Amino acid sequence: MAEPLQITARGKVALATVMARKGVDAAAIGASLGLTPPTGPLTAQDETMTLIGVGPGAWLAISEYGQAGWAAMLGGKLAGIASVSDQTSGYIVLRVSGEGAGDLLQKGAFIDLDRTAFGVGAAATTVIAHIGVILWKVDDAPTFDVALFRSFADSFRDWIAASAPGLAAPSSPVR
Repeated sequence: MAEPLQITARGKVALATVMARKGVDAAAIGASLGLTPPTGPLTAQDETMTLIGVGPGAWLAISEYGQAGWAAMLGGKLAGIASVSDQTSGYIVLRVSGEGAGDLLQKGAFIDLDRTAFGVGAAATTVIAHIGVILWKVDDAPTFDVALFRSFADSFRDWIAASAPGLAAPSSPVR
């Protein structure tokens, strides 16, 4: 039996944008990080970090552990080859999982989220309900993560409530 639809705010994650300097490729970034970044709208991950391709030479980096100073440490590893900007307080990441997760997100996203078109590890920078989001597929349960500016979290929650009546939308995010 499929799991019921659930939406939860992911707790203690740290986020940073990483932008390669002119002439620096993903392989050089990967050599410094020990994790080769994707070269398109995909994810790459190891036990400590996920990199999401958000544009040419640009990634959203997420630390699962949310330790203080993580973005600065990342910036130190990438000194001279990439610019790193801490986004931890600017974004919230919501996990949408279970039966109907893709259907719910498809109501607002104008991209094909069918498993044959948007498989595990696929990512997109798109708009849902007029709110800019970074969306990626975590697994085939299906589970999706959605990163959005924290200031739009209440509007996104309201869209969820309107799109999935009876579903308890995530409470206001931890600020």
